[in-house]
Amino acid sequence: MDILGYVTGAAWSVVFFIVALSIIVAIHEYGHYIVGRWSGIHAEVFSLGFGPVLASRTDKRGTRWQIAAIPFGGYVKFLGDADAASVRSEIPSGLSADERRHTMAGAPLWARAATVVAGPVANFILTFAILLGTIFYSGMALDRPTVGRLVAVPGVQTLKEGDIVLALGDRETPDMKSFAKALEALPRTPEVAFRVERDGQQMTLMAPHPQPGLISDVQVKSAAIDAGIRAGDVVVKADGKDINVFSDLVDILRASDGRTLALTVWRDGKTFDVELTPRSRDVPRSAAEGGGFETRWLLGAFAGTTIDFSTRPAGPWEAISGAAGAMWNMTTTTFSGLWHMIAGQISTCNMSGVIGMAETMGDAAKTGTMGFVSMLAVLSLGVGILNLLPIPVLDGGHLVFHAFEAVTGKPPSDGALRLLMTVGLTLLLSLMVFALWNDVTCV
Repeated sequence: MDILGYVTGAAWSVVFFIVALSIIVAIHEYGHYIVGRWSGIHAEVFSLGFGPVLASRTDKRGTRWQIAAIPFGGYVKFLGDADAASVRSEIPSGLSADERRHTMAGAPLWARAATVVAGPVANFILTFAILLGTIFYSGMALDRPTVGRLVAVPGVQTLKEGDIVLALGDRETPDMKSFAKALEALPRTPEVAFRVERDGQQMTLMAPHPQPGLISDVQVKSAAIDAGIRAGDVVVKADGKDINVFSDLVDILRASDGRTLALTVWRDGKTFDVELTPRSRDVPRSAAEGGGFETRWLLGAFAGTTIDFSTRPAGPWEAISGAAGAMWNMTTTTFSGLWHMIAGQISTCNMSGVIGMAETMGDAAKTGTMGFVSMLAVLSLGVGILNLLPIPVLDGGHLVFHAFEAVTGKPPSDGALRLLMTVGLTLLLSLMVFALWNDVTCV
């Protein structure tokens, strides 16, 4: 084992995780801060990190902004808060009625509830903004399947940039949806027939299958990324069998039952051999497949196509609806996964702790900026959802206390708060320990 390489890789994973966590925590706490300020609640401290203060300044409103030595979290301490968690608040003595209004305890219930919920909402906004930006950056495919960039693969490529694909195999392709259906119906042969329009003329030619064993992207914490496989690689052999199309590789992985496989990979005109062991993963099924999850042996890589189709700028509504749809899918998948874990239908190894999250962010950074930013969106959504769980010490627990106050007309007693805080903290620490155990024991 390359010990130096392992240590260096682990160190970079920690760095990228701290960067991602700092961004997410800063956005989360700023949500609390800004809505609190708008609601008339004074923030005494805005801290990124815990422990000894490394740097700080106090703004004109009297809020101290600081960076602390322990970078795993942060907090906003409002006037009257007994602690950084803002669970217990009291009105300092000697304040006028107007001054008491600016404390957390003296603010109206609506202001306190809005301030609490603003943290998770800020995380959701960050996720949505990243998804929206990704769509604007990537654009939308043209209505007619028009060849943009061609990805290098083994074999002679006869397609050219600007070709309009009129038919694939024996199926017409007037739009991208019909191209996708034609792709599914193609035979598993190295070459297939294309009918294209080029410079105003139609022609039929043979070209490499649009979906060979090409890797478009690799997943974090996967067998592929551990084996050094990266985007743009083409798997040409697996377990001694030729890979004509990506489906061939999928079939071999499913039949492997987790045993180590030998792969021959093509990269930049050269081939090399690697060995990897597929990993068992619980993956969501589509609605057409009945929903839920299915356990599969996976390489941890996404199928790529030889053609990057030409795009156009996305319209505002297209981008907004696309980002909203992607975020809704991420959210429902998260809750579905939690439910299936609780029901014992999928492995609890799907829950990661701080080590797993650091590895995930490190692997995402290896795939490039877009990979890191995309995983940042996923992690931000997860932090928002986690904080809304009705557990004392989390924002969701605060909202439960506020709901109790709205119904009864008074907040829970100090004794009840202490008991609930102890239970909530014990539950949260137990979950953290369990997740950390998964990081160590789950492959």
